[in-house]
Amino acid sequence: MDDTLPPTSPDDFPDDRPPSKSQVKRDMHALLDLGRELIALPPAKLAKLPLNESLREAIALAQRIHSNEGKRRQVHYVGKLMRQADAPALRAQLDVWANGSREETRSMHRLEELRDRLIDSDDTLTQLLERFPGLDIQSLRAQIRAARKETRDNAALPEGREPARKHFRALFQTLKTLNFEDEPF
Repeated sequence: MDDTLPPTSPDDFPDDRPPSKSQVKRDMHALLDLGRELIALPPAKLAKLPLNESLREAIALAQRIHSNEGKRRQVHYVGKLMRQADAPALRAQLDVWANGSREETRSMHRLEELRDRLIDSDDTLTQLLERFPGLDIQSLRAQIRAARKETRDNAALPEGREPARKHFRALFQTLKTLNFEDEPF
């Protein structure tokens, strides 16, 4: 007689079982869908992705094919090649392109806040110049003055008129060139 007891809970079963046939099919369809997304990308964005050469060539060929059946077959071939690709990294990059990264959004909000503080107060400019002593002070002061004038002029506009944003945006673009990596300002 065997004295061992059969497993009584799902945790007692080993997890080294192979995935079910349905799960394998779901995974393959997900790779196929990812391949379709890659085929829809412009060549400039494809060049930025970490793809092996055979996958890159298959995607380029799929983009050139216009025949329905030929394109379907090439899409399936791209899906097959996707098995060797780093799918999570590709999905993450596509997500960043589609939605923008949260960190990038936070960075832009910090720059907008800094721009608003520069327009409101000269103390912020003094702090900025202390942190970045190599800045072109004259150019930055001129941009801030122009943005302040633009803000005053926009406040006096009659209702329904579009406010000017040229100098406001130029100041923002200047701030984007500064390196705030170590800590936010």
